[in-house]
Amino acid sequence: MCTVIIRVPASADQPTCVLAIRDEDPARPWNPLGRWWPEPHAGIVGVRDVRAGGAWLAAEPETGRLAVLLNRADVSTGPESELVSRGGIVLESVAGRSPVGEPATHGFNLVEVAGPRARVLTWDGSALRSVDLAPGTHMIAHDDVDDPATPRIARWLDEFRAAEPIEGERWWMPWVAVLERSARLGSTDDRAIIRDNRPHGYPTLSLLACVASVSPRDIDVHYGELTEPGHWGAGLELA
Repeated sequence: MCTVIIRVPASADQPTCVLAIRDEDPARPWNPLGRWWPEPHAGIVGVRDVRAGGAWLAAEPETGRLAVLLNRADVSTGPESELVSRGGIVLESVAGRSPVGEPATHGFNLVEVAGPRARVLTWDGSALRSVDLAPGTHMIAHDDVDDPATPRIARWLDEFRAAEPIEGERWWMPWVAVLERSARLGSTDDRAIIRDNRPHGYPTLSLLACVASVSPRDIDVHYGELTEPGHWGAGLELA
């Protein structure tokens, strides 16, 4: 139930900008943004899932690659014993090894950024699809890219498109302002971005966010946690 906003540049001289909000069970432990992995992933910085060892978001600064994983419903009927954690896909992606064939995982949307280029790989348990993102601002949640059937996308995509990132170190502030406005909705509202998904049958709440500026040979990533899961409260301080 996570949310990603991404601005793909019209020129290769400009960075790709990403805002990613993570929804997860607060009882599932994580490590904040850092270098948590040994070789062959020692150069990767990311948010680590303590239980399975993979990542929700990860970046390889030297190659200009970033990946974020969002859960998606699937039609798979295979036994749970044959499935692996989706977090390993993120580490492989930033190492240049995207998923192929029929991944042995539950469904996902995988946002992949390589410098000024970006795409979303979608696995629904039946087919693995790839969508290249055109220049402009896009929004991804648990369904398709820019899907108007997803209430939060229908409500907020145009506002994110109107809130262009600004020049300077805190380029993400116009997007954070949209997040703040969105948080005036109740966290259980279908249109909410800062979410409490428990009424929908999932034990997940919005916990944290990352912003990233991705260039071909460099990535600048910042991380912040909500003081109270699922609630804007004092806001989100990204450092």
